[in-house]
Amino acid sequence: MKLNYLLLSTAVAAMLATGATSCTWQGGKSGSAATQAAAPKPRSVPAELPDTAYPSADVIKYNVEIDDSTSPRVDLSKQYYDGDDVLTFRKNPLRNADFGGRVKGTPDSVAVAWEFETATDNRKTKFGVWTGGSGWTGQPLYLKKSNEIVVGSLCSRVYFIDFNTGKATRPSLDCLNPIKGTVSKDPELPLLYVGQGVPAAEPFGKMAWNIDTRKLVTPPARDPKALRGWNGNDGCAVVVGDFLFWASENGSFYKYRRSATGGLQRAAVLRYTVNGSAPGTENSLCVYSNYGFFGDNHGNVICVNLNTMKPVWRYDLHDDIDASIVCQVEGGKPYLYAACEVDKLGPIGQSHIVKLNALNGEQVWETHIECKQLKLGEKTLDGGVYCTPLLGHGDCEGLLFANVCRNSVPGAKSAGEFTAFSTRDGHIVYVTPLRTFAWSSPVAFYNERNECFILTGDSEGNVYLLRGKTGEILYKKHIAANFESSPVVVGNAAVVGSRQNGIYKLVVQ
Repeated sequence: MKLNYLLLSTAVAAMLATGATSCTWQGGKSGSAATQAAAPKPRSVPAELPDTAYPSADVIKYNVEIDDSTSPRVDLSKQYYDGDDVLTFRKNPLRNADFGGRVKGTPDSVAVAWEFETATDNRKTKFGVWTGGSGWTGQPLYLKKSNEIVVGSLCSRVYFIDFNTGKATRPSLDCLNPIKGTVSKDPELPLLYVGQGVPAAEPFGKMAWNIDTRKLVTPPARDPKALRGWNGNDGCAVVVGDFLFWASENGSFYKYRRSATGGLQRAAVLRYTVNGSAPGTENSLCVYSNYGFFGDNHGNVICVNLNTMKPVWRYDLHDDIDASIVCQVEGGKPYLYAACEVDKLGPIGQSHIVKLNALNGEQVWETHIECKQLKLGEKTLDGGVYCTPLLGHGDCEGLLFANVCRNSVPGAKSAGEFTAFSTRDGHIVYVTPLRTFAWSSPVAFYNERNECFILTGDSEGNVYLLRGKTGEILYKKHIAANFESSPVVVGNAAVVGSRQNGIYKLVVQ
């Protein structure tokens, strides 16, 4: 469970900053030739991958419960995420963030077009008061037909906001408990999938709403067979074929059939242990063909056959994995990029960033960055990588970007470092110091020359506009208290939530 208590003051954040203490499902169909050149086009449907178990998976002790064996295979011909809608975290099942953001020339400013204020939830929980705005990962969705932003809030509600005006388009949904993760919209049905993040009330779990009727068709509930007692669901659900897949923090990986009236009917569930312990999953499932990939809080990267729900391979990344795994096809082969925190191996340790062969889990390269945990009174915040990495295109082809929480470990340039890696061998191409640490995932914009520009935020509420090729900061501005949520990109704008009860539309110009 990643509980964030980060409503930091500017003074504390400044102190930290100084160290005083391609493949299927790639979207981006924006219509212009320049846009298509800047971002990879969707590829043909990948062939179904074999039901194989590699020796690396032998350490996984698992049980697959089959509730519905009717047609268990995923239909790979159904590709849902290629359009302009943003229906899930990082837009598609590859989690490779092809939003297709466009700008003209060299942008040099970021303007606030509107601010939407959420409610405040002042209920005291075992884990503090969560107020409002949005937290990690908290990425908004975008529904083009209705021109709506959809975002889950720490105040326990889901909001629907007009992208142009910043005004509510319909009443919010009361989801009973604070929402930290990204909600997910079904690409075929009027269903919205919401994972609750913190138990302020019971029941506590995951839910499906029919947003046309505003009825809760799948109420939250605890799984009595779960191997872990924590029933949080920060990871974002994703639809593959006729099924919805959702990895949970209770140590279970779920496969559901969906219906507009019945919500979610469980088809199968995988429960597992590694070395006798049952980990939980906070990141969002990455999918290539019929293989699904997730990382857990014990450092296991696991590949599962989505047809059988059985493990295919396992890779040891050594520590807690919150960042979602990213898939990219290179030279006709799928590869994964994954990164971990410094948690179990703290207070000072190595954050591992790796590139893996997606088919068998073999390591291509691994890079280590020393980070440390951060003590704030009685609270401990882990170091390492929380954001989901961003792949560069255009003039940044061959680069991978991530915010790394160094937390002022000796030798670091800053508590937070925006870092560019080579996708070929993992070497660090450059580091740009931020004022403080950052959990938010970076997003990209491209101009008519296919030059890449990066927008990212930090935990002090600063936003940065950087030149992707060099890391040069083109613009920096303090806007809110804490941007730990990840943005959604639409055209030359990004919408992102803050811990200060605000959802902001930022225009890059």
